[in-house]
Amino acid sequence: MLIAGFPAGAWGTNCYLVAPAAGEECVIIDPGHQAAQGVEDAVKKHRLKPVAVVLTHGHIDHVASVVPVCGAHDVPAWIHPSDRYMMSDPEKALGRSIGQQLMGELTVGEPDDVKELSDGAALELAGMEFSVAHAPGHTKGSVTFRMPEQADIPPVFFSGDLLFAGSIGRTDLPGGDHAEILQSLARVCLPLEDSTVVLSGHGPQTTIGRERATNPFLREVAAGPGGGFSPAPRRGM
Repeated sequence: MLIAGFPAGAWGTNCYLVAPAAGEECVIIDPGHQAAQGVEDAVKKHRLKPVAVVLTHGHIDHVASVVPVCGAHDVPAWIHPSDRYMMSDPEKALGRSIGQQLMGELTVGEPDDVKELSDGAALELAGMEFSVAHAPGHTKGSVTFRMPEQADIPPVFFSGDLLFAGSIGRTDLPGGDHAEILQSLARVCLPLEDSTVVLSGHGPQTTIGRERATNPFLREVAAGPGGGFSPAPRRGM
């Protein structure tokens, strides 16, 4: 399996291109702010053919390049219906103070073909399987994508802004809910195998085992009510 990832734009949002191997079809995850050129560079370098864009949530730092990327390759974008409005209305999604700063810089809107994700769906794209889990808390429509273990490759978990190395996504923007994100961590992350590789929306890769042992938020939900504390998360939009 080939995973080509790079941080893009002002928020260093991780964009990933996933393919069975170089020279084959690929899926693009979260082409955000200023990610279009990086996508094209990776497509050319690895001789890839994009077949879909999939989105962990609708914040502009994860979707800003969806229209040009989908248009360049004539592919659909997949997003949870609760976050779909964010592609056309980032100001509503982020709050007026942040949204107004971006409106003059970005061209927003939906690509021509938008498909909606649902909890528990199994997407068969580019000859690969992506298991979708609805994981609200950072936004109402946040989702994660999990790929099963393959030969000597451990499971891979694209966590979006649910789980980071050492932290979790912020919950102080419209649609965010701290109690809800803790519930999502417990339901979506805790059952995963320790060997699962976590590729998040911001920052370095990690594993579920490492986060289970060191991440204060996962330790809190694993301990149950009253078993931990909640330091303020800092990464992402």
